[in-house]
Amino acid sequence: SRDTVLDPFCGTGTTLVECKKQGIASVGLEANPLACFAARTKANWTPDPDALLSHARAIAAATLETLAQDGVEDVQALFRPSPMPKNMRTLTREQQSLLLKDSISPLPLHKTLVLRDEIQSRFDVQHCDHELLALAKALVFSISNLHFGPEVGVRNIKTDIPVVAPWLQEVRNTSDDLCALQSVSHGPASVLLGDSREILKEIEDNSISAVITSPPYPNEKDYTRTTRLESVVLGFISSREDLRAIKRNLVRSNTRGVYKDDIDDQWALSFQRVHDLADEIERRRVELGKTSGFERTYNRVVRLYFGGMARHLASLRRVLKPGARLAYVVGDQASYLRVMIRTGEIMSDIAASLGFQVESRDLFRTRIATATKEWLREEVVVLRWPGEG
Repeated sequence: SRDTVLDPFCGTGTTLVECKKQGIASVGLEANPLACFAARTKANWTPDPDALLSHARAIAAATLETLAQDGVEDVQALFRPSPMPKNMRTLTREQQSLLLKDSISPLPLHKTLVLRDEIQSRFDVQHCDHELLALAKALVFSISNLHFGPEVGVRNIKTDIPVVAPWLQEVRNTSDDLCALQSVSHGPASVLLGDSREILKEIEDNSISAVITSPPYPNEKDYTRTTRLESVVLGFISSREDLRAIKRNLVRSNTRGVYKDDIDDQWALSFQRVHDLADEIERRRVELGKTSGFERTYNRVVRLYFGGMARHLASLRRVLKPGARLAYVVGDQASYLRVMIRTGEIMSDIAASLGFQVESRDLFRTRIATATKEWLREEVVVLRWPGEG
């Protein structure tokens, strides 16, 4: 039977694209709808590259026409920004409240929404997803005021900036990629929207030969913040409820995604090491007199995180072929009051208790911790599933 690779935290689909290039079948599981959309689109190589580009050029022309009717120019603002149009398009107050303040200036937002609506009104099943993904990329990297350090923030407010040209450039890049991939033999890839702690019924029993993935690490990075702007503009999130629904499907890896009724910590009850670690973080918090709600939750996040990873590994067993190999890229963390979390070591212990064989823990790279200036290990934990019996 055929070999299939699973990436249960597939993000925007890098593993799937690489498998596809090698002619290997793959399945991705992703809980963030925007990342899932990106992965699905990147794994779809069916559009004709030239047809995609000419469709996008027609959209670009129509968008520039609509903007010009309002006296808005969308060329590099040489001397002056355009005047504000009378019928400014904007987001609802609730959508705005989901964004970092000043994520995007009013005029670039107006132009982006005109372009988005033009893409959607000329909907073409072959091209629409690739055009919208190109808009998401242009939005984040050239149109918005966002800046990505370790966390996402706002920098250099651009009152006006071209929108159509950077979008068209992204479509051109996609078209070039599709062109280059036409001669490549490609394996089937599917992407499912779902929670990696409950492996979906759509994935057959004993169907997966290998798992290659990088789960979130236990730190204060809210993974939904990095994709918030494009999620709102493309309509994946419109309200606090939408956002909460997404966060509830994620492994609890930061304090901004923890809920009163979370019970993943029950999966960590038998791991003394997790409790010792959580207790040490709590002791350190009390010692340092840290009292914010988030800081009080640090020790709980650690229990929920490792419990969630245990739940994930337990639910994975059903879909693995006997002898399946698993590779997890995980990183040590020290972002909770500088208490060292040896993620790879603890994950290995948890996996072993669930019947996996731990084959190796290899150093992938080291990186310097922002807070402590200590070197942290990023490791590849390699596991083998022996199968029942």
